[in-house]
Amino acid sequence: MENFEKYTGSDATIYYGDCLTALVDVPDGSVDLVFADPPYNIGKRFGEFKDVWPSDNAYAEWCYRWLELCIRKLKPTGSLYVMTSTQAMPYLDLWLRDRLSILSRIVWHYDSSGVQAKKYFGSLYEPIIFCVKDPNAYTFNADDIEVEAKTGAERKLIDYRKEVPTPYKTKKIPGNTWYIPRVRYRMAEYEKHPSQKPEALLERIIKASTNPNELVLDPFGGTFTTCAVAQRLGRKSIGIEFQSEYVKVGLRRLGIASQFNGEALCAPDKTYVRKNGNGIRGGAIDEKQTRLFDVQI
Repeated sequence: MENFEKYTGSDATIYYGDCLTALVDVPDGSVDLVFADPPYNIGKRFGEFKDVWPSDNAYAEWCYRWLELCIRKLKPTGSLYVMTSTQAMPYLDLWLRDRLSILSRIVWHYDSSGVQAKKYFGSLYEPIIFCVKDPNAYTFNADDIEVEAKTGAERKLIDYRKEVPTPYKTKKIPGNTWYIPRVRYRMAEYEKHPSQKPEALLERIIKASTNPNELVLDPFGGTFTTCAVAQRLGRKSIGIEFQSEYVKVGLRRLGIASQFNGEALCAPDKTYVRKNGNGIRGGAIDEKQTRLFDVQI
């Protein structure tokens, strides 16, 4: 008997259930890209779930189970991106390098509006591993993810080492340190989730490692940002989520349903109330405030 529910749209499928169960239903060798952003085992609360395991080893063993399934779902030319905490990533890194080819260890870094730590250096980054099944046959669309090269674009420097002096290029492929702001309440893409990943992060990954009409799998759907970005970029997607509150977000964002068990699915109300020094209360976000969070990728 199936221990999940399945909702299908024209270009996206949502599984409502545990990933270890739902992944079995996904055909082996059918997926072009897996992006996995599991709970980090750092004590955060996600709806009704708190991500605490009895030990680091217990958490790692759980990760190995879903990673094994994800690898089976990948095509021979497929790619896998995995996130977790800085503490847990060494466990996954060692395990993955025996099964796939690790091509990049990426640092996604960001700023913080609050105090991170007072007696040590607070964490302002999250690690991402990028690996492939076959290092000689995989998708990497370098031209689609180029960023500005400040040496040529801003400083307008000339490379005099060449026989004919030539301006430096104005664009380049990103390195493995990515500055992308975290999702904040006032951003247009915000959904109510404690660790929502930014669309800009997923856009770079999906553009780099898939082509239009290919299939992206996210075994920890959350707010279904992976699937939403895949949809916008003309890719197909599968998202898995075991909490109904986040399944409802996915159904709405992907246009699969407007109701869930009789409940109308509505975007979060992003008005806010604040007081300035004169006691005046503020209202909804204006366009200029929203644009403060725009990121060019």
